[in-house]
Amino acid sequence: MTMMMMMMMMMMMMMMMMMMMMIMMMMMMMMMMVVMMMMVMLLMMMMMMMMMMMMMMMMMMMMMMMMMMMMMMMMMMMMMMMMMMMMMMMIVILHLNPCTLF
Repeated sequence: MTMMMMMMMMMMMMMMMMMMMMIMMMMMMMMMMVVMMMMVMLLMMMMMMMMMMMMMMMMMMMMMMMMMMMMMMMMMMMMMMMMMMMMMMMIVILHLNPCTLF
């Protein structure tokens, strides 16, 4: 009888230990999953940030290019205007020249 009791106790103990181990393993797995999820989330956030930064940089570059183009156009227009003025002046002077000669 005592032997049977002892065996039963041992079995119970073993079962308890197994259960505890299983629970511990489950907990560990859950923790690992959570950590992995966190890591993935972080990575995604980093990627998003990088993409946003790249987009911003591209936008800035485009804006700069547009500004440069506008400036160039303005400069060209100014140059053209100056040339026209010079031509007008030359024509006027040329027209006036014979009069002064006479």
